[in-house]
Amino acid sequence: QVQLVESGGGLVQAGGSLRLSCAASGRTFISYAMGWFRQAPGKEREFVTAINWSGSSTYYADSVKGRFTISRDNAKNTVYLQMNSLKPEDTAVYYCVIGIVYRAYERSDAYDYWGQGTQVTVSS
Repeated sequence: QVQLVESGGGLVQAGGSLRLSCAASGRTFISYAMGWFRQAPGKEREFVTAINWSGSSTYYADSVKGRFTISRDNAKNTVYLQMNSLKPEDTAVYYCVIGIVYRAYERSDAYDYWGQGTQVTVSS
């Protein structure tokens, strides 16, 4: 079965950086896009970023543009999220996602598989 294992979350001060990783296993992922969503306490889950299969196209929520960078290593079936200039409002559980997506990358229902989530806490 497909598994997504996230790592790299933690506690960081505002202005700091974290790098999340998500390793996928259980099948081949040719043509699969990968991405990240997040959910803060009391708020709805929201799109953060996504990357297409080849890595040639990336998509970001306005709230993270210029601060977050998504990348992937298809040889390792792994997606990364480099988060810089973190703000307290970035505090959330971050979920890795994977699916065959060609448009509407920001839609949560476009993805087939979800990780269990990793907590990111940014202190002020």
